[in-house]
Amino acid sequence: MSSNTRKRPALGKGLSALLENSDTDITSKGTETAGSISEISISSIEANPFNPRTNFEKDALKELCASIKLHGIIQPLTVRKLGRDNYQIISGERRFRAAQLAGLTKVPSYVRIANDQTMLEMALVENIQREDLNPIEVGMSYQRLIEECNITQDQLSQKISKSRSSITNHLRLLKLPAPIQFGLKEHKITMGHARALVSAGDETNQVALYERVVREKLSVRDVEALIRGEEINSTEITTHKKNTTKVKKKISETEFTFKEHLSDRLSTKVEIKKATNGNGKITINFNSDVDLDRIIDLLNK
Repeated sequence: MSSNTRKRPALGKGLSALLENSDTDITSKGTETAGSISEISISSIEANPFNPRTNFEKDALKELCASIKLHGIIQPLTVRKLGRDNYQIISGERRFRAAQLAGLTKVPSYVRIANDQTMLEMALVENIQREDLNPIEVGMSYQRLIEECNITQDQLSQKISKSRSSITNHLRLLKLPAPIQFGLKEHKITMGHARALVSAGDETNQVALYERVVREKLSVRDVEALIRGEEINSTEITTHKKNTTKVKKKISETEFTFKEHLSDRLSTKVEIKKATNGNGKITINFNSDVDLDRIIDLLNK
């Protein structure tokens, strides 16, 4: 491993340090129960207004609710104390909502001290690490860290071990018209579609093209061709697919999304090539030995 390539601290370590630091734990103040878990009444807990996560899927909540009814809450919430018997969630809002559905009256919680600035940072840290955030929520988290925590994109890149280009791509999504952002959140289009639509001209053109993508189920490559002025239609696309007899097989939207996600994570070009017999390969590009060391380091995390 090259000496020039060092692991950048993952963002989650900041959260862990805050949560594990006894100086932020009010249970340790004048008691013998340092690090203990308190059972807190659900009626005394309120949601975190700084939480950038806005979507909580009903089916997932129901599944978690069933698990809580059977096993209880395995991972305690983390809350801060606002005043006498009043608490606010730092992390664990999904567990809190599921506990409400399960009819619990109390939930196990770690109690911490956090001011509003720390609260915001901790909430954003907690949420950015989640795998199930949609690209819009990720972009909103990035934007809030930059604007409200007063850091640059380069500083953010170092803090969360994400490439500058990945951060920029997510931030650009926030400039898309509301219908397109909603479509991305609802999985009507992929991140690749949305990234292409950013370059589709003004808002009217973007929305018109988005509606065509959904209506005709166009691929990301189709969208890119339309933006370049290479007009296509559903009949041409269908005919082209029927006449394709090459050994190469077009990758699915799920595979394309995975390729884009891996490319963003590694900050390099990733290719997936498939043959009609089911064989294929994934290619990860690198520019130098140092760049290869960096990629290996990221894959080993």
